[in-house]
Amino acid sequence: MGKLTVSMLAEKVVPYHFKLAWLNLQRNARRSLLSVMIIAITVFAMTAAGGFGLYTYQSLQESTARDVGHITLSVPGYFEKDEEMPLSNGLNHSQTLISALLKHDTVRAVQPRIYFTGLVSNGSKSAIFTGTGVNDREFSLKGPFLTMREGKTLSDVTSSRYDPAEPEVMLGADLANNMNVGVGDWITLLATTSEGALNAYDFKVRGLYSTGVPELDKRQLYIHIQSAQELLLSEKVSTLSVFLNDTAQTDAMMPLIDSQLNLMVEGQGIELTPWQDRAFFYNNVKNLYDLIFGMMGLVMGLVVFVSLFNTMTMSVTERTREIGTLSALGSFRGEIIRGFLRESGLLAVIGAGTGALMSAALSLFLMLVEVNMPPPPGYSEGYPLQVYFSLELVLYATSGVLVICLVAAFFSARKGVNKPITEALSYV
Repeated sequence: MGKLTVSMLAEKVVPYHFKLAWLNLQRNARRSLLSVMIIAITVFAMTAAGGFGLYTYQSLQESTARDVGHITLSVPGYFEKDEEMPLSNGLNHSQTLISALLKHDTVRAVQPRIYFTGLVSNGSKSAIFTGTGVNDREFSLKGPFLTMREGKTLSDVTSSRYDPAEPEVMLGADLANNMNVGVGDWITLLATTSEGALNAYDFKVRGLYSTGVPELDKRQLYIHIQSAQELLLSEKVSTLSVFLNDTAQTDAMMPLIDSQLNLMVEGQGIELTPWQDRAFFYNNVKNLYDLIFGMMGLVMGLVVFVSLFNTMTMSVTERTREIGTLSALGSFRGEIIRGFLRESGLLAVIGAGTGALMSAALSLFLMLVEVNMPPPPGYSEGYPLQVYFSLELVLYATSGVLVICLVAAFFSARKGVNKPITEALSYV
């Protein structure tokens, strides 16, 4: 038995037609290399931009879900109309609802919240604030999307270390700076109760935080939900935020929770709002990026089409006599055109594969080396740059480039094979 040489193995693995296409591309290696580089850069640009978009979308989804929850429970129309009095549109029986929701395996946590406004004073200066009553687990759910500048988050009220005589408050960093207070200082919160009277409580500053949005840091503060209920003289809560184990489970859980809770609470309808309906910034950014990346993809596609059309036209022109000879020997026009299509397709596959490898290398590089983006408009802090590598994006980009290359090759080759045989044979 003879030895299996490399050339014999190549003939067995690579079909003859593709081997011939590869040899034809090597006739003008420099031009073929240039075409491959253009395709590679195009695929790299499309997949890298798309990967950055995927990273941005996922980050904004995660930020919104950690802030407002995957599903928000409220009375019908809570987000469409203002309350006449604090908690006049609040939810009753919150503990009953929380117990029922936590029975679902997909529910990670249920956070009651109270939203209210009022005046904060340090004794000599006052300012308007927007407050949120929460429990201590709120801040572990927010994760990296809330940065502690000084001090600590609110204590667990069930802990023995919590002192009810010293109710705690967390202030936005810019609000604390404006009020000239720090950790350990006392401030007074003045708010309107649910009955329309004024009520005031003193709170001890537990910590200072930043959301990264200056407008929020100038006005926002957190207190325990029990303190908020005492301040507003009501046992209601504004909303219940349901946190799921996976954001993808939101649509599936909506009808289950809706049918369960509306049967439990008599005389009070409950409206469920998915996180997408409250993700205004996410929706605007996604629409903008989709338009930008769509236009970029269109421009890059035109660049590839023009480049490949020029390359294949030059190749067809140089091989006009060869085309005439093949036609004279009995080759069909379709066979000749398919030969050029295989050459163009081979260029597309090689270029797309190179571009995909470049995109994967960029993604790996940004995972190993921290590169920070500048703060977006309206934010005071930047964020790490990441580019996700997606096989789905690579397949889409490769398919698009392949179609463009085949179309360019078809129009170029059709013009060459349509010449009369005598004219093609005499072409100089």
